[in-house]
Amino acid sequence: MKIQKNKVVAVSYELEVEGKTADKAGAEAPLEYIHGTGMLLPKFESELDGKVAGDSFEFTLTPEEGYGAYNPGYLARIPLEAFQIDGKVATQFLQPGRTLPMLNSDGQVVRGVIVEVGDTDVTMDFNHPMAGKTLHFTGKVEAVRDATEKELKEGLHGEFLPPEEGCGGCHGGCHGEVECHKGDCGGDCDCKGDCDCK
Repeated sequence: MKIQKNKVVAVSYELEVEGKTADKAGAEAPLEYIHGTGMLLPKFESELDGKVAGDSFEFTLTPEEGYGAYNPGYLARIPLEAFQIDGKVATQFLQPGRTLPMLNSDGQVVRGVIVEVGDTDVTMDFNHPMAGKTLHFTGKVEAVRDATEKELKEGLHGEFLPPEEGCGGCHGGCHGEVECHKGDCGGDCDCKGDCDCK
């Protein structure tokens, strides 16, 4: 069976970025997705079109084919008081390198990495971690099958279902919320998110 739209595909792979392994999935726990539904990078999927179980693959995606160029405009300075829980700044969560899920003004979950914590504000980077990077994939197609009607409607893991009410799309519970009050974030970030979703 060939990989084409609406087939469930399982692949083992290794992603190399800047000479180092950035991600991988082995044959014992492969990446599974429904082909042609926009769940993966379009160029990644097009490279697999027509392949069958047992086929190997190797290809490189430019930043434009991957997660785009790094955009300095996605750096945001957010007032420190926006990270308050019960009237106190949640300093335990404000560590450089930590990723916090936030909601933007459109209600979408965006993940930002804390770059710097200052006396009055926190600098966060909302670029995708792989923005500006060349992605080199090697791997093997482990299996190809037809998707069921339920999978086509709901997704393999429920990814097509509407998000659950509550905590900004995190799983497993939240331990406090932070708010970025309207207008305080340079216009790009009227957000409300959670500090510690596991």
